[in-house]
Amino acid sequence: MREIGSKETYRLYDCMEDLAKHHNEVSVYFKGGYPTISSEEILRKFAEDLENGISRIAVMEDGDKVIGFCKINIVKDNGFLDYLSVLEEERGKGLGSVLVDWALEKFAEYNVRNIEVKVVYGNGVIDFYKKYGFREKSILMSLKR
Repeated sequence: MREIGSKETYRLYDCMEDLAKHHNEVSVYFKGGYPTISSEEILRKFAEDLENGISRIAVMEDGDKVIGFCKINIVKDNGFLDYLSVLEEERGKGLGSVLVDWALEKFAEYNVRNIEVKVVYGNGVIDFYKKYGFREKSILMSLKR
């Protein structure tokens, strides 16, 4: 595992596409609605956030291929586990846990007191986050017209 800089965000493309596919499969109400903007645009925003010092991104690699990543944002004492993605064929091997552990270490390093993660409704990852102490705080509802 290592952290990447803004010039490497393009390497996350396959993980972003895999995450969108996963969200479209598990979403209860919004199948086919992910992503709302292109992966290329999201990755440009990632690079901008890295350059502005808002974000940190860690990747897991197999040779030259990124097989998982975690993006965190830090704003004052608030931390946001913004993205966690592990390629479908690599899931169940503990990579997500390694990435979340990295995120929690970074949050501690920056004295982050409040940490949030947003989960697509229908994604079975809720119990994964609960083992770290995350609990439901609110429900964000959407209406698509």
